[in-house]
Amino acid sequence: MSKRDYYEVLGVERTVTEVELKKSFRRLAMKYHPDRCPDDPHAQEKFKEAKEAYEVLADAQKRAMYDQHGHAAFEHGMGGRGGAGGFGDMGDIFGDIFGDIFGMGGGGGRGRSRRGSDLRYIMELDLEEAVFGVEKKIEIPTQVNCHHCNGSGSADGKTVTCKTCAGHGRVRMQNGIFSIQQACPHCGGSGQAIEKPCKQCDGEGRLEETRQLSVNIPAGVDNGDRIRLTGQGEAGPTGGEAGDLYVEVRVREHAIFQRDGNDLHCELPIRFSQAALGAELLVPTLEGEVPINIPPETQTGQLFRLRGRGVKSVRSSRNGDLICRVVVETPVRLTKQQRDLFEQLEATFADGEADKHTPRAKTWVDGVKQFWSRVTS
Repeated sequence: MSKRDYYEVLGVERTVTEVELKKSFRRLAMKYHPDRCPDDPHAQEKFKEAKEAYEVLADAQKRAMYDQHGHAAFEHGMGGRGGAGGFGDMGDIFGDIFGDIFGMGGGGGRGRSRRGSDLRYIMELDLEEAVFGVEKKIEIPTQVNCHHCNGSGSADGKTVTCKTCAGHGRVRMQNGIFSIQQACPHCGGSGQAIEKPCKQCDGEGRLEETRQLSVNIPAGVDNGDRIRLTGQGEAGPTGGEAGDLYVEVRVREHAIFQRDGNDLHCELPIRFSQAALGAELLVPTLEGEVPINIPPETQTGQLFRLRGRGVKSVRSSRNGDLICRVVVETPVRLTKQQRDLFEQLEATFADGEADKHTPRAKTWVDGVKQFWSRVTS
């Protein structure tokens, strides 16, 4: 079976640069690596094909021979195997690939301490606190630098060259053709080891402690907003940089208002007589009561918008609105006098004129009649 052109395999032009060649191979290796495509029976062959093409084209001498003679240049021992160019880069590329696949990463170089973990704290706020801002005291269980060894993990403050990695901070794992480089598991990539660990922290450089912090919550935060406190997370091992603390806001349900972005919504219950005759009422807002005029013949569900009585978000320069939804309440626990008055009122709605006083009821009745007409026809 004839082999495909190496440039075609890697999807590059014959004028491809070394950097572009490496990038193209890495993309294909990530796509067809057998560990990433266990259900694809052709992935392994495509992976080998791409690897073979890269081994040749990454070596300047082999590439020149291939450009002149094609695949024949490597038949009958003409080109030999190995070479200084291709495999030197292969180790770096497979290190990158395995880092992406298995999360081994390329970090942890010599002399580089590991960063501490980030922390998350859920802070519950009342609506008023979220709208106007507040300062809160919180307690965070975390890991801090050991006070006895100043976070170094060493009882005498001294370190020695790590014997596992010989001070390089990285170790290489070989498995057949694969050469994987990763941070040294013994020293964590620092290249240094501790001979006399601190007895208080067992050489970790950290101790568990509950830390008290003061958090300023800005005005206008909402559910899901996060406040980042740099360096207030866990301390890194053996003196490493501390992580960050993320305070995530949760706003409790309010008895009156519901928030929707910058707007506030509330229900406005009114009496039957107020809806029929109109009224001036006081409506609660987050900054006190304001008057609102209810016009005569107001119906349930009618909305009244109070401009600028909502919320100013942390991401906005203007206040939202307060939107009141009218709910007409049916009177309960009527006295005899009130009942008599309602009966007198009801008697004034003569059969022939009732429709003009209840337009929604008339529309509903007409709709029911049309429905039954369609069903029974």
